Amino acid sequence: MTHQMTEEQIQEEARKRVKAKRDFYSNLGAWAVVNVVLIIIWSLTNNGGHWWFLYPLCIWGFFVLVQFLQVFVFKQKPESLAIQEEAEKIKRDQ
Repeated sequence: MTHQMTEEQIQEEARKRVKAKRDFYSNLGAWAVVNVVLIIIWSLTNNGGHWWFLYPLCIWGFFVLVQFLQVFVFKQKPESLAIQEEAEKIKRDQ
């Protein structure tokens, strides 16, 4: 059974998605800037020694990747739609 969202629900869902995208791009930008600074610090102070900047780059990068997947790949259903579907499953199972 298909569920139609009201105009208000559509607007609320659109706001959530725009916020999630903005949060992702902010996080990605911060990750890039901080890691460029760390690489510069490493190159100026370490003379090619241990590549310590890779630890924050990879760890934080993993979380940026997870956030990307959540926002752009595995989009979640709106909460109201998910609740309606669960309620229908419960009714069918009774």
